[in-house]
Amino acid sequence: MKLLRVGTKGNEKPAVLDKDGKIRDISSHISDLNPENVNFETITKLQSEDLFSLPELSSSERVGSCVTKPGKFVAIGLNYSDHAAETGAEVPSEPIMFMKATSCITGPNDDVEIVSGSKKLDWEVELGIVIGKETKHISEDKAQDHILGYCLVNDVSEREWQIEKMGQWVKGKSHDTYGPIGPYLVTKDEISDINNLKMSLDVNGNRMQTGNTSTMIFNVNVIVSYVSKFMSLQPGDIITTGTPPGVGMGMKPQQFLKAGDVMKLSIENLGEQNSKVVAI
Repeated sequence: MKLLRVGTKGNEKPAVLDKDGKIRDISSHISDLNPENVNFETITKLQSEDLFSLPELSSSERVGSCVTKPGKFVAIGLNYSDHAAETGAEVPSEPIMFMKATSCITGPNDDVEIVSGSKKLDWEVELGIVIGKETKHISEDKAQDHILGYCLVNDVSEREWQIEKMGQWVKGKSHDTYGPIGPYLVTKDEISDINNLKMSLDVNGNRMQTGNTSTMIFNVNVIVSYVSKFMSLQPGDIITTGTPPGVGMGMKPQQFLKAGDVMKLSIENLGEQNSKVVAI
């Protein structure tokens, strides 16, 4: 299933994309795509429904984040061998974990804010994992039992705040709008090989990132198992898994976002995002 949330900010309806590409309202079955409903039991019930009998929603409406109010937004850094090389970093021996504030989550096509004084705003196309049940101290071979599906993530990052300021990466990763997710939460049965998905990101029509999940250093099973050893995960939690090469920080000379820039992101089978950078 491809699940999404449609409507103005704060008034989104849960929906599903049917096989003809029409958006169907599922609010008669669930209140929202929130931690209460982003689980295997709910999805199994929805999969048994006749989607064609549900009301159709306009494809011109705004699409919100594919999950709302997750308990955690965990991120993995330097998880692509070719991206580590472009930044001059050593390939990590174990996953590098950090957090993004859940308040940064926004819709896939919403504006991304650049604040006064921000000098190094960067882009990162990433594969997001959506957790479907309680996950704690699990082995790698059990990870798929806990992964409900996947989504497209832009791990927007202010590099000065992330790297040059004191403290942890979280401050460069968490400003409002730094976490566009969606358009869809795609259940894993729709993905034939999660370890072979094409990825891309354009800025103003120019290709910046071209990658494939096959070059991840740590695959999704390793990541979910690893994170679960340090914190429990609950339904609706999101783990974003790192980015391929082509970020602005890795360019020579470096290139960063400015007001008016437009980003277009895509991951095979997970949809597309289109965001504009706006000054606030």
